[in-house]
Amino acid sequence: MPSCSRSSSPPPPASKSSGDAHKRLYWSTMSFHTVKRSRAVALLAGIALAGLALAAPGQQPPPGEVFRVEVDVVSLYCTVKDKQGGLVTDLEPGDFEIREDGKLQELKYFARETDRPLTLALLVDTSISQEALLPTEKEAATQFLRQVLRPSDLALLITFDIDVDLLQDFTPEVERLQKGLDRARINSPADTGLNPGPFPRNRILGTRLYDAIYLASREKLAPEVGRKAIILVSDGLDAGSSVDDKRAMEAVHRSDSMIYAIGIADPVYYHVRGYVYTGSDVMKKLAGETGGRAIFPSNVDELQKAFDEIAAELRSQYSLGYTPTNRAHDGKFRKIEIKVKRPGLRVQARRGYYAPSS
Repeated sequence: MPSCSRSSSPPPPASKSSGDAHKRLYWSTMSFHTVKRSRAVALLAGIALAGLALAAPGQQPPPGEVFRVEVDVVSLYCTVKDKQGGLVTDLEPGDFEIREDGKLQELKYFARETDRPLTLALLVDTSISQEALLPTEKEAATQFLRQVLRPSDLALLITFDIDVDLLQDFTPEVERLQKGLDRARINSPADTGLNPGPFPRNRILGTRLYDAIYLASREKLAPEVGRKAIILVSDGLDAGSSVDDKRAMEAVHRSDSMIYAIGIADPVYYHVRGYVYTGSDVMKKLAGETGGRAIFPSNVDELQKAFDEIAAELRSQYSLGYTPTNRAHDGKFRKIEIKVKRPGLRVQARRGYYAPSS
């Protein structure tokens, strides 16, 4: 369902931490209601203010009379770039055209997003193929979090290899996330004493990429409100997941999240073993279908630059909202296409959403 069907807000008109031990994500029952509540209240207050801004004099309901209206709003976040890849941040509502399954939609909500809260899930590949790269990834990820997180934002940290482990639950504190990154190890999940859960470990080696995306989206991001993104650091190769790429992508769409993928692979690892690296196509697909972006740094400097570019994009988005002409609650996937009328610009946005089920 589009993001505003839950508690999240459309744009203005036209915690608990995981502590010091690893937690198996599929058995995490921690409550972060306290952290979420303050953000939800702020977002709902934004809806109320937006509604007041729309109401014209003379259209106020009589005292004591309450109107209840149920409206499905599809909320989208997009980035617009010029031919040189520069961010375009001066567009107006009239510059956008939205189509759903080929039918033109009326844009009803518009905003330039710079300060609206972010909810991030940082997913880091700790399989054996990343052994030589992990220290650099930790350092760059920490700097990224310090750069992008603001007091109203939340982020969590998940690592994946033969297991999917939650090293830090949602928190606005970079220090907690950094401690989680410090605990990340290659193929060495902690012994938590927990049962194996719905996705038991069944291999000595593995890279449960799709499981990590699926669980982060369904269990963690879906209940959250506002702008949501997965920051994925991996070579893009899955081995041993219990769900396939289709189920993982469906979970991302249903959570109204986007994926920013940093595809980083160790050429020595692949050369020594005689493997052919094919993960770039996976990373491009994950990012492209959800409105994010795939970046493939080839050295340490480019890795930090990749994080910097993601931070800039997250703070330079447009928020668009419309009420779909197709009101059917059939649970089907609907394709979305966003275009801008100004020549030479391209839009980066998710390609669809799942309608609500009746």
